[in-house]
Amino acid sequence: MALDERKGVWKKAPGKGRHTPKGRQLDDVAHENIRALLGERPRQRDMLIEYLHLVQDEYGHISAAHLRALAEEMRLAQAEVYEVATFYAHFDVVKEGQTPPPALTIRVCDSLSCELAGAQALKAALESGLDASAVRVLRAPCMGRCDTAPVLEIGHNHIDHATPEKVAAAIAADDTHAHIPPYQPFADYADQGGYAVLRDLRASGNVDEIQQTLLDAGLRGLGGAGFPSGRKWSFVRDAAAPRYMAVNGDEGEPGTFKDRFYLERQPHVFLEGMLIAAWAVDAAKVFIYMRDEYPAVLEILRREIAALEVAGIVKPGYIDLRRGAGAYICGEESAMIESIEGKRGLPRHRPPYVAQVGIFNRPTLVHNVETLHWVARICREGAQVLNATEKNGRKGLRSYSVSGRVQKPGVHLLPAGSTITDIIAAAGGMLAGHRFKAYQPGGPSSGLLPASMADIPLDFDTLQPHGSFIGSAAVVVLSDQDSAKAAALNMLRFFEDESCGQCTPCRVGCEKAVKLMQADTWDQPLLEELCTAMADASICGLGQAAPNPIRLTMQHFPDEI
Repeated sequence: MALDERKGVWKKAPGKGRHTPKGRQLDDVAHENIRALLGERPRQRDMLIEYLHLVQDEYGHISAAHLRALAEEMRLAQAEVYEVATFYAHFDVVKEGQTPPPALTIRVCDSLSCELAGAQALKAALESGLDASAVRVLRAPCMGRCDTAPVLEIGHNHIDHATPEKVAAAIAADDTHAHIPPYQPFADYADQGGYAVLRDLRASGNVDEIQQTLLDAGLRGLGGAGFPSGRKWSFVRDAAAPRYMAVNGDEGEPGTFKDRFYLERQPHVFLEGMLIAAWAVDAAKVFIYMRDEYPAVLEILRREIAALEVAGIVKPGYIDLRRGAGAYICGEESAMIESIEGKRGLPRHRPPYVAQVGIFNRPTLVHNVETLHWVARICREGAQVLNATEKNGRKGLRSYSVSGRVQKPGVHLLPAGSTITDIIAAAGGMLAGHRFKAYQPGGPSSGLLPASMADIPLDFDTLQPHGSFIGSAAVVVLSDQDSAKAAALNMLRFFEDESCGQCTPCRVGCEKAVKLMQADTWDQPLLEELCTAMADASICGLGQAAPNPIRLTMQHFPDEI
């Protein structure tokens, strides 16, 4: 019987049956598009997000037909591909009958530092002054450039101290690609003795000695958790092989930009530290998860990883650079691992911890970018590079990302015992006409502290008695011209947008908190009840720490609420 004479497939009863399965059908043209884009790349499940980026970059959006074709090519359920694509902010999924977005997208950062610098007025001016059919203007979370606020991204080009005039000039010049800043390439780093320590360790190094040196230096995780870095190595090294390593480069906490600062200047200090840590745990492979908001950093790392491969320092493919897609939650280590595996970035329940069950269910060492920067320096210069500095009873150095109402925003390397007074002084003092009022010591999760608490050393464990913490040392300084109430609302709107939605206390709690905080007068008993539920019942640190801005504002700025 000829194929066109068949009455249908899956026929189990009288009737015509179905010639095709239910759901969206495979489009041959879209399938060829996807096959051409993927080329000889492996059809591995964990590469899904990378391939979604390929489609987004090529077509400016991801059509339903391309989603179907990608699912076919990777042998995945269409629903699974759709769930992943719609989870991340940087993918534009367009269904049948929907209009694709304009060719050009402008993302205006509206996190706290940019809002203080006039981001809302900038966004309004762009929306009214640009042709909406040609340019899309979106609000966006922190882009890690708080020192040059207000900031926007046009295509992949960041415009610092942005104005409508600068945007118009960039559009006219078609200047929509990332600008690569001057940095130290492999050859220059190697000429100055770079990778000599790594080679020596690989030849005859003692892991226990290096680990003890890190402990003597006092190095702790600088992504926010503050766990002693050397101890992590033992946990992973003692587990069965194969073991992996993952670098958390998803620096999404509003106010922080220290990782970008180091990567755009000395990427090989970080890379050597990373390879030392990988050697220490005998990692079979290293994954670098870098946020998509750092296109220049991504390009720098692509170039310099290739240089390491050419030099024979690593085998091709040993370092796997993965590109995030606009999800703050992937800064949480288990959510990052889910994303590396090509899934939605949903935090895992723990235990088990990632040191035992991490990437592909194997033991995984996770470090922050700055932590690895210091690993290289400690191994090269000795423990004294950190522990020789002491202030206010605290040892070590901290990279403070400073922004807000100061003269010289930027990354300031200061003693770990520095107070906000010291930090403001290092940043050139307050802006003219502004008087110090409050500060965010470690990102929105740390809340707001008043100027009267200016004598507290900003270091690990010093702020917890006050209901706050240092986190990633993302310091934002507010003045008497700013509203603590408005700042707290900005922080909760960020959490509302960035909640992964997995647990109800966080998803619904952030939404309800934003509504309650918009009232002229806050219902403080109700907000406190809400804060307790969020802190006690949320799965990960986002929901657990989101109440901090609310509680500290009620405590220290009662006259504003």
